[in-house]
Amino acid sequence: MADTDTSVPGTEAAGAETPAAETEAAAPADPATALAREAADLKDRLLRSLAEMENLRRRTEKQVDDARVYGIANFARDSLGVADNMRRALDAVTPELRESADTAVKALIEGVELTERELLRVLEKHGVKKLEPLGNKFDPNLHQAMYEVPDPSVPAGTVAQVVQAGYTIGDRVLRPALVAVAKGGAKPGPAPANDNAGEQMSDDGDQRSDI
Repeated sequence: MADTDTSVPGTEAAGAETPAAETEAAAPADPATALAREAADLKDRLLRSLAEMENLRRRTEKQVDDARVYGIANFARDSLGVADNMRRALDAVTPELRESADTAVKALIEGVELTERELLRVLEKHGVKKLEPLGNKFDPNLHQAMYEVPDPSVPAGTVAQVVQAGYTIGDRVLRPALVAVAKGGAKPGPAPANDNAGEQMSDDGDQRSDI
């Protein structure tokens, strides 16, 4: 009895093509394409590294600049007490006392003034500057209000008095100025009543009652 062929037509051809497709998929890519991809990846890494190095350089420069400008902040803040004491001593000398003082006292006063100017000059040389807020508008970033004073000659919010001088170092406030702020001119109140008019009204009322 003859064997029956049960194979499906086309099966052998399909089976023969499958190994060839797997071989093509497993074959390595074009070397030029692989090198181009690797070069692009290395270039991206190089650019990232250069950007990180530039950021690090800028941060380092800023830290060095800050250390140079603000490194003496604590020392300068402690030195302000000396300037305050000299200013208090000079403020205690009235014009009358200065005029009536003898030569030795005048020389002492001039010496204190010279020392104060020299101290402020040295502080300014190192970036510490004295604030001059008197007559200027109150700035909460630079000034600290202690109290208000009525002063109709200036607008409200103007620094009318300086209780303690303030200083800056670089772009920062080393010590805010303690100031008194003017309230400004008083607002006009209600017009006072006319007493004569009131008397006339009462007289008229009395006359009407008599009638």
